Amino acid sequence: MPHNAPPAPLRYPSYDGAELAYRVLEAREPDVGRPPVICLAGGPGRDAAYLGDLGGLDARHTLVVPDSRGTGASPPAPDPSGYAFPALAEDVESLRAHLGLDRFALLAHDAACATAQAYAALYPHRLAHLVLVTPGSRLQGELPGDAEEIFESRADEEWWVDAYVAAHSLPDTRDFAEARALLRRAAPLAYARWDAPQQAHAAAQDHQLHPVPRIAFWQGVDDAARTAVLDRLRAVTCPVLVVTGDRDAVTGMRAGELVAASFPRAALRPLYGVGHYPWVDEPEMFRPVVEEFLASRSS
Repeated sequence: MPHNAPPAPLRYPSYDGAELAYRVLEAREPDVGRPPVICLAGGPGRDAAYLGDLGGLDARHTLVVPDSRGTGASPPAPDPSGYAFPALAEDVESLRAHLGLDRFALLAHDAACATAQAYAALYPHRLAHLVLVTPGSRLQGELPGDAEEIFESRADEEWWVDAYVAAHSLPDTRDFAEARALLRRAAPLAYARWDAPQQAHAAAQDHQLHPVPRIAFWQGVDDAARTAVLDRLRAVTCPVLVVTGDRDAVTGMRAGELVAASFPRAALRPLYGVGHYPWVDEPEMFRPVVEEFLASRSS
């Protein structure tokens, strides 16, 4: 059974003294010796509440879910550079130290996969497993076009025309209130189906997005910084799982292939009948894939 209400936020001191928030979803069937999974929300700049319990992943694993700066119960960064994903990776390291973990499993979704890759590049010895769920490939320097192909392949669905107009209006929008409205209209493209669970999950997005953390996520990350991260990923020895969905019209599937190719030990797992939020579309498919991977031998 999923949690009925989210647990109260706890606090940890980050590298600059900021008191950031995180929540702990205790495993319902605990296995002694299994480390918790730190779970990073994407967006970028979206409240971590949208992760929920990741389709019941908390059945066997304790989930530690931080609110990144300026989202959820965490305070804003004093400087926009604190929202950039390399700085957010340092927040993850501060959380690890606060929890007293030597090695741990890290799971990230969407834009947070860039944060997780930056963390892996800096602290590979701290990771037992790394799970990257429906990542984009901006860090890899390529933006494949298959997400648009997936979107166009669904033109017979009743929501499609309005979502198409909204999605293609977003790049020209400068007003965040207008962008929120367009994102609301475009929401169906992120899911494999537009049924009640998907609609309920999408409805929460309006109040979960924060403009400054969203805009500043890539701030100061030039080509030199980007390629430095990629170079270090070749030395990451922990097992890596990259999950993609064949109905993901947000990041597509080829981006995941590029991300997986950046690591020496990455397994690519495409899921079928699944969009950008696999734990919403098919929790009974998503959860066992991640559980099996986390149970595998680490480096």
